[in-house]
Amino acid sequence: MTFKRQATGRQGEEIAADYLKSKGYRILNRNFRCRLGEIDIIAVDREQLVFIEVRAKSSDRYGLARESIHGQKQARLRRLAAYYLQAEGKTSQNCRFDVVAVQFDREGKLVEVEHIEDAF
Repeated sequence: MTFKRQATGRQGEEIAADYLKSKGYRILNRNFRCRLGEIDIIAVDREQLVFIEVRAKSSDRYGLARESIHGQKQARLRRLAAYYLQAEGKTSQNCRFDVVAVQFDREGKLVEVEHIEDAF
């Protein structure tokens, strides 16, 4: 992954976390990593645990940010969430998966933040 893509991803995650906090979400964990992969943000919305995938893009050449979460990525996120719930002893916790798509223009200026609740 190039430095520019890493920087775009980090900036997108910062914007997404700030956006979610402004909506009343309580951030529990950012960049949760385990042997199965990484969950960008884990938060609580009211009483519901939310696993959030952040997608940040600086071009729509290969589609929009929200369109880049395919079935394989969804399956991986479900496995990661199950691992997290088991590790934290929260297997009966009500949860959902959200996506925050952050779109930048080619100069790096924020164009749009789209929050898709219960995305999959």
